[in-house]
Amino acid sequence: MSEPAPHILIVDDDERIRGLLQKFLARNGFLVTTARDAAHARRILGGLDFDLIVMDVMMPGEDGVSMTKSLREDRMTPILLLTAKGETEDRIAGLEAGADDYLPKPFEPKELLLRMNAILRRMPEPVETDAAPKLLQLGPVRYDIDRGEMWQGDTPVRLTATEAQLMRIFAAQPGEALTRTKLVEELGRDKGQAQERAVDVQITRLRRKLEEDPKQPRYLQTVRGAGYMLAPD
Repeated sequence: MSEPAPHILIVDDDERIRGLLQKFLARNGFLVTTARDAAHARRILGGLDFDLIVMDVMMPGEDGVSMTKSLREDRMTPILLLTAKGETEDRIAGLEAGADDYLPKPFEPKELLLRMNAILRRMPEPVETDAAPKLLQLGPVRYDIDRGEMWQGDTPVRLTATEAQLMRIFAAQPGEALTRTKLVEELGRDKGQAQERAVDVQITRLRRKLEEDPKQPRYLQTVRGAGYMLAPD
């Protein structure tokens, strides 16, 4: 039986862009729902789950960055932000809010498609197995390597797609320092300083979920001159 088509939510106040993206993505095998602004998107999200949200930053009312930050309080649905702002600081703000990727306008639809597929590939696959799970203990936090799940006690710790991929990368090589360049490569991103800065942002966010004191990390350490290292108990 074939896998169901990924369901995408497009949030953009520009009706023309919504229509173009809906037609383009439908031709490429996606189910697509559209929303004209954040309020409309919230009503839709109240009754439907999506595999990915593609959202404009500059919208009337609640902007895309604010909505991303709000959604991250209780959802791990991947989010790709579309922004007319090309400054690195603006992109970093989106990542800090919890977005998995960003794409400056104007963009080629094919690039959007490539980025969407890359995000969807990074989402953890559910694992059905009766075997004992392989766990990494990180103080009060435990990470299930097979399932790509993180728990604190009986409470699941929500990870974005990029955070989940980073944990898989680190968990495969515990105790080994990985450079930012290596992490960018493993994440499937284009090389460059902007992407390395983006990795720094993702590491900061991940530390907030792992560490008792993120400013003095015990488990996701910075190794001077070598990069970052996961150091489980």
